[in-house]
Amino acid sequence: MRLFSASSSALARRAKLEEKLTADQALDLLDDDFDDDDTTSAGHHMLREQRQVLYYLRLIEHEMPKLVVMFSLDTAYRKPFIPPTSETPLIVRSLDYAGEEHPVTAKRVIVVAVADLPLQDSFAVHKLKLLAGPRWTPNAPTDAGVSHGTSWVDGYVKISCENFPNPAMNLKWASDALDRLVLEANRNSDAFKDVPPDLRHVRSKAAKAKRGDHLRGRLLNRPSMAAHFPQEWLPSNTNRH
Repeated sequence: MRLFSASSSALARRAKLEEKLTADQALDLLDDDFDDDDTTSAGHHMLREQRQVLYYLRLIEHEMPKLVVMFSLDTAYRKPFIPPTSETPLIVRSLDYAGEEHPVTAKRVIVVAVADLPLQDSFAVHKLKLLAGPRWTPNAPTDAGVSHGTSWVDGYVKISCENFPNPAMNLKWASDALDRLVLEANRNSDAFKDVPPDLRHVRSKAAKAKRGDHLRGRLLNRPSMAAHFPQEWLPSNTNRH
């Protein structure tokens, strides 16, 4: 039995944790028995998950009403979707790791259809394909955000840059490179009309995909079931029943 005003030496040491402890005193604290006054590591993990859920619940409660129409009043945070027009043909792609720092987050990639560029004639289109080199492909890049049903027409140009630490600087360099490419293509556009475009990079990529696109002239004219299927092979309406 001890008085209510008395306390053990272990509790006395814990009350002075804010003071600077010596190495021997720190070892004495580690030797203390577990008093069942704290939860386990799994319990701390569960509490952390609950705090994270509460954080998003608070966002839903206090921030989400700003993004929706409440009581028939449009908020200042709502913006209507405006589809891109012919005056804004560039598709800009960026990478993000949910707020985590990464060197590739400063990279910017632009993709544009050659048919949407201000080229003066077909010779300028052909010269631009020659100048772009491996940056030109007859079909849209898979990561460009272009629908697979979109017509290829004259192909697409893809330019990327990650040489600068600022994303805006990388985007500006890629945009300026495209401007220089268009300017040079319109200058003496018929000078390279007899030079065929280099398709080695397209054939190499198609061969690595192992889908047969590099065989029998499918590189630029891939057959489709709807356009190339013989109509006489289709069953007639009378034979369907």
